[in-house]
Amino acid sequence: MFSKILIANRGEIAVRIIRACNEMGIKTVAVYSEADAQALHVNLADESYCIGPALLKDSYLNMTALIDVAIATGCQAVHPGYGLLSENPRFAELCEKCNIKFIGPDWRVIAKMGDKDEARRTMKAAGVPVVPGLDEITDIAEAKKFAGEIGYPVIVKAAAGGGGRGIRIVWKEEDFENAVLTASAEAQSAFGNGKCYLEKYLTDVKHVEMQIVADNQGNVVCLGERDCSMQRKNQKLIEESPCVTLKPEVRKEMMRCAVLAAKTVNYTSLGTIEFLLDKNNKFYFMEMNTRLQVEHPVTEYVTGIDIVKWQIRIAAGIEFMYKQEDIRFRGCAVECRINSEDARNNFRPSCGQIKFMHIPGGPWVRFDTAIYQDYVIPPYYDSMIGKLIVYARERTEAIRKMQASLCELVIDGVNTNAELSGDILAQPEFKDGTYCTNFLEKFLKNYQ
Repeated sequence: MFSKILIANRGEIAVRIIRACNEMGIKTVAVYSEADAQALHVNLADESYCIGPALLKDSYLNMTALIDVAIATGCQAVHPGYGLLSENPRFAELCEKCNIKFIGPDWRVIAKMGDKDEARRTMKAAGVPVVPGLDEITDIAEAKKFAGEIGYPVIVKAAAGGGGRGIRIVWKEEDFENAVLTASAEAQSAFGNGKCYLEKYLTDVKHVEMQIVADNQGNVVCLGERDCSMQRKNQKLIEESPCVTLKPEVRKEMMRCAVLAAKTVNYTSLGTIEFLLDKNNKFYFMEMNTRLQVEHPVTEYVTGIDIVKWQIRIAAGIEFMYKQEDIRFRGCAVECRINSEDARNNFRPSCGQIKFMHIPGGPWVRFDTAIYQDYVIPPYYDSMIGKLIVYARERTEAIRKMQASLCELVIDGVNTNAELSGDILAQPEFKDGTYCTNFLEKFLKNYQ
C-alpha cells in the first residue's frame, strides 16, 4: 500500500480523498492555487504546497508543477479526483514516466475511451449497442447528407472532453453547418481537439450510468446503476440509485454490457459506462468516464462499499474483494448537487463570503463539501460547492428525507440552487421517476 499520495485536485473531492486516506493510514499532500490558500483541503492534508496563480492553467492544470511536488515530497501515487487532469492521458503517462502511480486506468485506455468516436467504434465491434451515427465528421457536406438519412434531430459532439461542452443539437438541416463549426471551435478551445462526431438525437430518454470496478487480476464487477437524467445544459443536478423505472431484465443486460465494455479495453480502476435508455427500454452506449464520478456517493450508499478506498487499493495492486454475486443493492440514495448560483436569475454564479452555515444531520444524511463558515468562495472555479446525499430503505422515504435536508441546509452569504432542487423533488415526474433528460428544460421555462 502507498504511504503518501499527492491529491491533484481541489474542493470537495480533494477533501473526500483526504478523508479516505486518513482512514487508510496514508499521508496526503495537497496542492493549491493562490486563490485557494484558505481552502479546507489545504488545512486537512498532512502537507500543502502552492503551485501557482488562481487560473486553472497556471495551477491545477500545471502538470510539471504537480509532478515536481509529488517527487519532492516522496509521493508514490497521484490521485486526480474528477475533472481537471483526471482524464488526461498525457498527465497519466507523465506520472508513469516519473515512476509515480496514477490512481486510475492506464493512460492508453484513457486516450482510447476519451476519444468518443473511437470509443463508439470499439463498443460497436464488441457488441455493445450504440446510437446510430457517424464516427467522425471529416466532410460537412457528407455529414449533412448522413444526418438527413438518419433524420433530424441529430446531435454533434466533441470527440474529446466532456462536461457538456462541444455539444450542439441540430433540429433542422439549415442549422447543421453552423452547429458543427461552433461545436468544433468550442471543443478546440476547451480540450485542444476540435474533432466531432454525429449521432441521432434521442428525445425522451433517460441517462443511466453503470459503475464498474476492475482490478489488476482481471476481475470486473458492476456496482449497479445511477439515474442521472435530471440535467441542465448537459450538467447533472440530481442523481439517484437505483433507477426506479429500469426493468430488472434490462438492468441485468446493461450490467452485462458494462462489464463487457470494461473487459474489451482491458480496463482497471473505477469507471462508469454511460447509457441512454429510451421509452421502449432499449439502451445505447453513450461514453465511458475513466475516473471517479461526482455522484459516486449514491452507489456507496446502496452497496455499502467505499469505492474511493477501493480505487486506491486497486492502484496499489490489491485484488477487489467482491465478486459479482456478492453485490447486493439495498434501499435508495439521492444526491443533490449544491451550486453557488442564482437559479432565478439565469443561474448567475454567486461568489463571496459564507456568513453563516448550517449542515443538516440525522441518520443517513451526508454533505460532502469543502466550504465552511467565513470561507470565501473564489470566482475562478466550478460553481459546485457541495453534494447533499441521503439514503433510506425505500424511495418515497428517501425523497422526503432529501426535502427535509434541503430545507435545513443554510448557506448564508451566497445564492445556491437548494430551493430549486427542492422544487424539482416535489414534481410528479420526479416522484414517479418518469422524468427524462429534457425535463428541466421544460420546467425552467416557468421558474424564473
